[in-house]
Amino acid sequence: MTIKAASDTHFTVQVKSLLNRIYGRSILKDSLLDRAISYFENQPFSQHKFTQLKQEIDELNGEKSSKKSAVKVDKLEREYRELKQELSYQSNERHQFLLTLCRDIIELTEGDNFSDSNRKSAQLIGTIQLLIPTQGKKVAENNESCKPLYKAILSLRLLDKLCIDGGKSIDDPHIQAFRENIEGEHFKQFKKIDKDSYQQFVEQVKIPLLMAALLQDIGHFHPDAQQIVCGKDGSLSPYRTLEIEDRKKLLQVNYRETIKFLIDGVGAPIYNGNSKADRDIYNISEHKKLVFIKLLLKAAVAPKQGIGNVLKVPQIYSSIILSTKLSYNYKLLPKVYKALDQNAEKGTCCKRVVDALHKITGDFPLGYGITYIPQDADGNSSDHYEYAIVTQFYPQEEKQPNCRTATRGLKFIAFGQDIVIKAASNLHYTETAKEFALLSKERLNEILELLSSNYQERKELDILPRCWHTYDYFTLKENQKLWNKQGN
Repeated sequence: MTIKAASDTHFTVQVKSLLNRIYGRSILKDSLLDRAISYFENQPFSQHKFTQLKQEIDELNGEKSSKKSAVKVDKLEREYRELKQELSYQSNERHQFLLTLCRDIIELTEGDNFSDSNRKSAQLIGTIQLLIPTQGKKVAENNESCKPLYKAILSLRLLDKLCIDGGKSIDDPHIQAFRENIEGEHFKQFKKIDKDSYQQFVEQVKIPLLMAALLQDIGHFHPDAQQIVCGKDGSLSPYRTLEIEDRKKLLQVNYRETIKFLIDGVGAPIYNGNSKADRDIYNISEHKKLVFIKLLLKAAVAPKQGIGNVLKVPQIYSSIILSTKLSYNYKLLPKVYKALDQNAEKGTCCKRVVDALHKITGDFPLGYGITYIPQDADGNSSDHYEYAIVTQFYPQEEKQPNCRTATRGLKFIAFGQDIVIKAASNLHYTETAKEFALLSKERLNEILELLSSNYQERKELDILPRCWHTYDYFTLKENQKLWNKQGN
């Protein structure tokens, strides 16, 4: 994903940069993913070196002492300490990099109150969706690179919702310790009620949650996992549907190597200071955070009714919305909750948490292109359809998305208005489409001609589109201001 500052808004540049720093691949090898791959590749050699040095030291210590062997032991022990220190510094650098990523996500998603956080998060998630082509050969590849950030933001907003709702799914001792007994509607004003406690909640709960979300599938890039995904000779498509046994093996390798990367590759950060008392407090606090991240990752494997759902449900949701399957079909994304409900019925996740996420997103994902029939001042339906984009969380009804209009009078516009699109006007729904299909083919072709840029594009579009692909629209800088307050 290339950053072109001249053709993007400042916010879009920030989002592209964040995506590149998380799962980007470049010759600089400076993303979170690149760091993990490098760790996986070097870990066997580091482990072998450790084992070798330890074995040599033990052998020399077991021999009859001599000045020569003592000198060699000292040399080997120094090498051992230096290797251990070097690996510790590398882990600390990875931790600091991951921490900076999480703080940047917090900066872009957390507002002064519940409403502001939802607005900022909707803008970030919507921008991610709008930046990804939904047609062509690289859909799966682009979706894979964007999924960790998308899922992480959803996890944050789901955590808020569960804290407001209360219940077993959020009844975790680590979370309770930093909630300061702020529950229900009061949680929406947590920052205003107690700014210091809120900041502690961010540092001790929200940042670890983000870390868990960003790392959850990092083990897929371990060589053992890649052999399953791409085949022993690397010739198979990584986006094909795996056999059940291969899928099980992949899940096992992913979990094992993700936890190993978390503990050994990232670990707890090194204290930077001179106070022993402060260092002890710091180390205890960081250890608790590490334990909490590990708990989240472990609990997400089989969450039942508990805290693991705060990761598991967004993971399933994002794996459908940003699917890497070859069968990806943009038109079907609004059916995501049918799949989530089926997962809940099978016990894969908690139905109550699925319902909570459904309240947040509604049926239509952020950034999705809606085709709808506008109505005049008297409530009469027009003889044409228009385009809109889903831009906000928490629709009043799950079937009625909060959108920003992208066309007016069959012309694309940069500054649309915020509208709620009812099911009776939304061409996604079969009944609405059937009703509108009564228009003549000539009129439908006339509309299509006005809303498509060329004949070649028109050939590929449905004469009565149930949705529209927003990617080309969003590539223009003036169309990237969907969340500004200038809509009219």
